[in-house]
Amino acid sequence: MLIFSAFSSGSETGMMASNKIKLNNLSKDSKGARRALKLLQRPDVLLASILIANNFANILASALVTIIMIDYFDGNVLLGSILLTLVILVFSEITPKTIASVYPENFATKSSGVLNILVVIFKPLVWLTNILSSRILKIFNVDPMQSASNDNLNSDELRTLLEEHGDLIPAQSREMLSSILGMEELTVEDIMTPHAEIIGIDITQSFEAAKKIIGSSYYSRLPVFQESIDQVIGMLHLKDSHQFMEAFEAGQDVKNILFDATFISQSTTISTQLSQFQKQDNNLSLVVDEYGEIQGLLTMEDIFTEIVGKFGAAKADLEREFTIKRDGSVIADGNSKVRELNNFMDWDIAEDGSKTINGIITDYLDQIPQENVCIEINGYRIEILNIVDNSIDKVKIKKKES
Repeated sequence: MLIFSAFSSGSETGMMASNKIKLNNLSKDSKGARRALKLLQRPDVLLASILIANNFANILASALVTIIMIDYFDGNVLLGSILLTLVILVFSEITPKTIASVYPENFATKSSGVLNILVVIFKPLVWLTNILSSRILKIFNVDPMQSASNDNLNSDELRTLLEEHGDLIPAQSREMLSSILGMEELTVEDIMTPHAEIIGIDITQSFEAAKKIIGSSYYSRLPVFQESIDQVIGMLHLKDSHQFMEAFEAGQDVKNILFDATFISQSTTISTQLSQFQKQDNNLSLVVDEYGEIQGLLTMEDIFTEIVGKFGAAKADLEREFTIKRDGSVIADGNSKVRELNNFMDWDIAEDGSKTINGIITDYLDQIPQENVCIEINGYRIEILNIVDNSIDKVKIKKKES
């Protein structure tokens, strides 16, 4: 009886503590793991069966001890109860549950066969007890099936799992996985090319200027506009550039060579936009705000760069953009993104509102910034080195020592 009670106690802990991801992986080669997963689909039935079996074993053990104490120890039932309680606690509760908590998946797979039989044997009794318990659970607004439906991890839980147990994954792969999980939190506005930095073809400019832009572009598509990027007339695919340049040089209408520009909201999440790019077979869109005004440009490459983060060409670009001085300070462009600086230096400058260094300084000062002005924002000392056309060109930033 005590052995059966120990088995029941250990099985309960092993099944409930098992990691279903590990069981799924084991189920490819283990029939026991497949049985365990099937049993865990109805945790209420499984628990009820285990508890009924355990109670039967303990009741029978108690009855046997009582008979023995009456027949051989002058009816000293109290002594028998104390001894039985100690034995059950040590050998049927603490020990098996401790072992099962250390090796839950192993315990679950090996015990699943017997548990499956118990579930069948106690099915009528489980049905009755579940009816009674479900009525009680309704009073506390608890759904017994909720634990089975909560197995999927959200992005925050997956990120925590990656941070705590990702030592076996190479650092570069771990960083990339973390970036992918963070895509749900990032919006298009966080990684887009700002309005002022959009490169396109202005049809009011010269033929040579247009030729130079096409020749130096590393995008397969370019926006074509009239005087200002806010007046986009279409998008040029570089495979049509020869035809476009011939029409442009001849002063002919080029609109029939262009295809319509696509516009996306700046609040769209990166993961959603990546899916849209794939569905539309398009890798470049203009970003607009709630008023329909163009705020920037986003490409598929921008999203991939966000995923690969600090590695390869992306890392080299950041090293050119940010210059680290001997005193630990950084020289950066005013239009550099705060997020990229944070990633590069492992800093935590607040990104609320403005996304660029120029933006957060201007918001803080609430006026047009001036050269040689030093300010402190949330523990970071920022010195404005150079101003061009009322906009910050270069800054020096240093994190204050705590």
